[in-house]
Amino acid sequence: MERRTPPRTKEGWYILHDFRTVDWDAWRDAPDHVRERALEEGAAFLADCEDVTDAEDGDSGTFAMLGHETDLLCMHIRPTMADIEQLERRFNQTAFAEFTEQTDSYVSVAEVSDYVTDAYFEEDEEVESAGLSRYLEQKLYPQIPDAEYVNFYPMEKRRQPEHNWYDLPFEQRSEHMSSHGDIGRSYGGKVSQITAGSIGFDDYEWSVSLFADDPANIKNLLAEMRFDPSTSKYAEFGRFYVGRRFEPADLDAYMAGDAVPAEADADDTSAHPHAEGHHGDADKSHGHGSGDGHGGSSKRADDEEVRSELEDLGVYAGKPHGEDVHAVVLYSAADPDELFEEVDGLRTNFDHYDTHVKTAVYESESGADDAETAIVSLWETDRAANTAAGFLADLPEIVRQAGDDEDDSWGTMGMFYTVKPDHREDFTGVFEDAATLLADMDGHRKTDLLANREDENDMFIASRWDSREDAMQFFRSDAFSEAVEFGRDILTDRPRHVFLA
Repeated sequence: MERRTPPRTKEGWYILHDFRTVDWDAWRDAPDHVRERALEEGAAFLADCEDVTDAEDGDSGTFAMLGHETDLLCMHIRPTMADIEQLERRFNQTAFAEFTEQTDSYVSVAEVSDYVTDAYFEEDEEVESAGLSRYLEQKLYPQIPDAEYVNFYPMEKRRQPEHNWYDLPFEQRSEHMSSHGDIGRSYGGKVSQITAGSIGFDDYEWSVSLFADDPANIKNLLAEMRFDPSTSKYAEFGRFYVGRRFEPADLDAYMAGDAVPAEADADDTSAHPHAEGHHGDADKSHGHGSGDGHGGSSKRADDEEVRSELEDLGVYAGKPHGEDVHAVVLYSAADPDELFEEVDGLRTNFDHYDTHVKTAVYESESGADDAETAIVSLWETDRAANTAAGFLADLPEIVRQAGDDEDDSWGTMGMFYTVKPDHREDFTGVFEDAATLLADMDGHRKTDLLANREDENDMFIASRWDSREDAMQFFRSDAFSEAVEFGRDILTDRPRHVFLA
């Protein structure tokens, strides 16, 4: 009798989906002081979970669930099973837990398998692609995506006489998984997922958690996957749950029947940590950023004011991320050759997503000792760009991301300078003349011309100033107007002259 060999797996962090139903009758009947204590302990516990005060690493999230099956979901990701077991008991010790019942739960562990790569399982072999390596690390050690909606369901592979997944040869199973993954990748920037194994841990074989800002994208993704043979022939599903994320501080609003996430002052981004980054700060390692990737509403107002003034001067300033793309730009002090190799591997993974436009490395034309190398990544959606920023931030010797201005300076960046090949020397010559002029201007600190390593005619200019007004003095000058007019004849594309840099 032929025996099939199961795929090898490598396990990462453990995941608990803890579903709770609220005893609303008991809550309404409870004295005010009892409810106040319950809210205080419940919110403090959930906040500690999201701050990961109980373990070396991990993540947690709280969700308001829709439908009759459950009211709340506490999702915990931790390095060990002991960590999530302790969290479950700690919650039960809170006064808030007395008003809840655990109506469902699911235990699983993040994993990668032979279906993705065999490099993890060969002794002394390393994953050659930097992009694939980071993708695998993300699967093994996931963070809850910064999205409003969650959809959770367990699933397993069918074991029926007509369609038995486990009787298929590995090559066929791998082909099915690759086709299935292609559908998921086509929703990159719209839907994120955390998939984990649960054979022996719970009733099904895998848990799937999908995250999106538009719940319709989750529905559309799942509908498309239903027509894929790996699902239509071989998949079985448990119950589906859907919910919306809210902050622990909004637990009182949730229990009072008010809107969650609670409305906050437009200028108060600190009220909702996920508006700025994971756990309330701009944590670049997770790629979370504000809506435009450049800070709060006051920053956006400044940007609009700059673009409006430039428009009055007849200068096309574009939009913060570009006209029809969203740009992420980071600067690195690493060796350009080593940096390019890292980016090239990461770009291979980016290319799996339809929303990816381009990622390239730009080197300084000056050759100065303090010159920085830039990584520019262009995407069709803001969310995809911000997600990419999280991976890019892990590249070697990243010194800053465009838009993260220092308190005592202001940056600008001209992008999309694609020079007609016959005019490259003309363009660089004009830049040298402008650089000489800039060097004598009050408030000017540094200006550099950077060129794409793979296309020398694709360039951008980055400048840093003491203040925004210092930069605007240059943009108002005749010299800048003349440079703009000159560019109309030698550039193949319309440049965007002002980006935060």
